[in-house]
Amino acid sequence: MPVNTILGLFAKSPIKPLQKHVAKVHEAAQQLVPFFDAVWERDWEQAALIQRRISQLEREADTLKREIRLKLPRGIFMPVERTDMLELLTQQDKIANKAKDISGRIVGRNLGIPLELKPAFMVYLSRCIDATAYAAKAIDELDELLETGFKGREMDLVSDMIHQLDLIEDDTDVMQAKLRKQLQAVEDGYNLIDVMFLYKILEWVGDLADQAERVGSRLELMLSRS
Repeated sequence: MPVNTILGLFAKSPIKPLQKHVAKVHEAAQQLVPFFDAVWERDWEQAALIQRRISQLEREADTLKREIRLKLPRGIFMPVERTDMLELLTQQDKIANKAKDISGRIVGRNLGIPLELKPAFMVYLSRCIDATAYAAKAIDELDELLETGFKGREMDLVSDMIHQLDLIEDDTDVMQAKLRKQLQAVEDGYNLIDVMFLYKILEWVGDLADQAERVGSRLELMLSRS
């Protein structure tokens, strides 16, 4: 890509590449819904297929991350700090990494989850993915924020999304605690090593919401400096 084209892309809209990246990591997280549907059915062939899809999305996100790091220009005026953008990028990227870790660990062990946990677990998973969706929406609003000079209705909208991320993260903490108690109640009937991994999976799914909340926190910090 010619240098002028690169400079034009980032100088005109430094947010566009960031938006493309967050869409990719959110897509990876979304794939966990059909993935766990396959896990409940013990359809390990389908689960492995979706796991490969998640891994591919994670690799694509990594490629975008490297391109942004290499091409984001230094020493020219931008409406946001380069270091803030790169830190935001790092926090976004961890969402896709976590989705890959979750699906890879389960497929690697053909790790079944007690059916008793299914209703609460799927609500928990959905709520965690709500968080990644809010993070993606907040980043999507940055173009409008640039146009309005980081003020007005758009700023209020993004601030509300960041607040919602905090609330969702609180919700998922409560849900995770309840799921741990449910697992504890039935763990005697399962392989001890599998149970240890199941507790880790509950933690990692919650990390999706935690990481999305960190995206919101980094975004809030970036906007406070603009």
